[in-house]
Amino acid sequence: MGPAAVVGACIASVLAAPAGAAVGPVSAPGASWLLQAVLFGIALFLSWLLWRVWSHRRRQEKSLLGEIREREERLNLALWGSGDEFWDWNIRDNSLYRLGANQLLGQGSREELSTDDWRTHSIHPEDLPRVQKLLQEHIVGHTDVFESEHRIRNARGEWVWVRSRGKVVERDAAGSPLRMAGTARDITVIRRAERERRVALEVLRSMSEAVAVIDLDFRFISVNPAFSRITGYSEEEVIGQNSRLLDSSQHSAEFYRRVRDVLERTGHWAGEMWQRRKDGEEFLGWIEMSEVRDAMGLRSHFVAVVNDITDKKRAEQELRYLANYDTLTGLPNRALLSERLGRAIVRARRQETRVAVLFLDLDRFKDINDSLGHAAGDRLLKAAATRLQATVGASDTVARLGGDEFTVVLEDVESIPAVERMAREILTAFSMPLEVDERHDVSITPSLGISLYPDHALVPTDLLKFADTAMYQAKAEGRNTYQIYNETMDAESRRRATVLASLRKALDRGEFRLVYQPRMALADGRITGVESLLRWHSAELGEIPPTVFIPLAEESGLILQIGDWVLSEALQTLKRWRSHGLNEISIGVNVSVLQLLRGNLPEQLRNLIHELGVPANRIELEVTESMVMQNAEQTTTVLNELRKLGVTLAIDDFGTGYSSLVYLKRLPIDTLKIDKEFIGDLTRDPDDEAITATVITMGHSLGLNVIAEGVESEQQLSYLREQGCDEIQGFWLSPPLDAHRCLAFIRSWQPATVAAIPAPY
Repeated sequence: MGPAAVVGACIASVLAAPAGAAVGPVSAPGASWLLQAVLFGIALFLSWLLWRVWSHRRRQEKSLLGEIREREERLNLALWGSGDEFWDWNIRDNSLYRLGANQLLGQGSREELSTDDWRTHSIHPEDLPRVQKLLQEHIVGHTDVFESEHRIRNARGEWVWVRSRGKVVERDAAGSPLRMAGTARDITVIRRAERERRVALEVLRSMSEAVAVIDLDFRFISVNPAFSRITGYSEEEVIGQNSRLLDSSQHSAEFYRRVRDVLERTGHWAGEMWQRRKDGEEFLGWIEMSEVRDAMGLRSHFVAVVNDITDKKRAEQELRYLANYDTLTGLPNRALLSERLGRAIVRARRQETRVAVLFLDLDRFKDINDSLGHAAGDRLLKAAATRLQATVGASDTVARLGGDEFTVVLEDVESIPAVERMAREILTAFSMPLEVDERHDVSITPSLGISLYPDHALVPTDLLKFADTAMYQAKAEGRNTYQIYNETMDAESRRRATVLASLRKALDRGEFRLVYQPRMALADGRITGVESLLRWHSAELGEIPPTVFIPLAEESGLILQIGDWVLSEALQTLKRWRSHGLNEISIGVNVSVLQLLRGNLPEQLRNLIHELGVPANRIELEVTESMVMQNAEQTTTVLNELRKLGVTLAIDDFGTGYSSLVYLKRLPIDTLKIDKEFIGDLTRDPDDEAITATVITMGHSLGLNVIAEGVESEQQLSYLREQGCDEIQGFWLSPPLDAHRCLAFIRSWQPATVAAIPAPY
């Protein structure tokens, strides 16, 4: 019993004694009063003492309650400041108390809830199995602390990530858990930042560009795998090293110093920079360097992103080359030519000078290309480009526009005669054969067209167009020459384009026809055959002479289709005439070089002979001398195949080209046809007489039949008979006739009439 209880008991016993009762050995009245006074004093003292004890205890209790409240306030403040939640789980009662839930989950969050409600409504269903497993492992003692990161629902119904930590704080005598307490912290931002960090790290790892983090002293802090792949340095080899490790000898130290000064001053630098790999190889990089600042806004380090653009730059240079240069010859192409010509015009305008454009086309290049093959044709074009560059000045532009077309731009032109002098030099340069390969030297001539700034045009497109027009005029003048543009050529160029457009439709419209000019033997005056000649009457343009449309057909390639039609039509005429009894008549058909080189002429002719049933020995194919000589090897092969069919072969327009007697001897030909240019002046020009007589003699010495074309007078006829010419053809005998009139002419012809003509010599 405590002192307060003893005192209280004593006081109670005294006060309970009856008045006047003896309480001790003293019984006198005075003693009784004294005793009462003493007792009263004792009672007062005891009451005071009791009050003191009670007051002390109250003060202790208030102090303890204050400390508890202070601690609770501190706990609340700590929870509020941290945003954490304190939770207390009474396992036996299956209830959960949460202190600071409003800070963690928002206002209105329940502070008390059952474990079932927590499990059903608070925790994310996907996370519940894992959380329960972690709780169970701690409760049974497998782990010292329960710790889990999971999602719970806040007051707004949103899922937030929390990190919950706790442990069992009370167990019963049997060791079963009674209470478990812990805290929960919102880690949504941390999880998001961690996720972003992982994503950023994965992005850095997967980037093809090298990424390096550098401190303010330009030492490496970290690098990504691409950095090691591009530079050859592993992360361990560069960490702590200065970025000068990658500096290239292609930049000066001053260059790198300026780059770093800009980066330090502005916080950013971007540009191309050569870098050196670990093995010493240098590469061109596109580099972007930027500063990174910390949470206080202070610069903490730099990040450099390096992209190896060596291959890209090389590809760009190749594309730029392909866009501006001809890959075969290495000459500027049309795009670069237009650019240079434009600049030349600007300079000429400023300096009041002239610019000349020479448009050059190789004559009959297609024939050579087809005869020798495209590989040889390419070598020929390269040789032509080299020859052209060696002829013009070093400051002049030589370009290839495509195919066999070249252009020369001459600047600071003094006069038109100076341009003509250059044109003649080019023609002279091409008079020497071009070496195609070790076995072939090819002679080829150019045709040139010339236009001048500012005489003819003021812009590049017009200058090129007018030079092109003049070039076609040079071809019309016989090739291997030059022409200077004039306005009348425009009309000719437009007319040429119009004729070509109509020519493309002529075959489908049935506008072609054949006429036949008879041929006579001088020995007995007998008609031995005819030459089939092509004529064209256009629905839009009227009658177009062969000298106009045949060259166009050859240049455009239409001659292949037209030639096929001519051959078929001529052989059908031969078949009809034979059905009328003209079995001894031969028919001549002109064959173009494209038919010999591109088409399958032997096969086509074999099929026609079989289909129409006409004898091959009554078919004579005529080829021009120049055509055979320019493509001697290939044409000889094709002519041999034709000869095997049994047809006869003739060289037309003999004497106008530059025949090689060696080739002429090897060719499988039967007939020489003397060009009418020599026959026209036989009785007036001794040179023509000498040439004609020589050709007749030479032909006979080679065992060939000789025919004179263009005979128009009896004097010419008499001279040819005297020289031993075998046959004649021309207006003296008959103009070209359609098939019906020619048939009638042959039937009515009387050979005795010719035999009576006396020789004038």
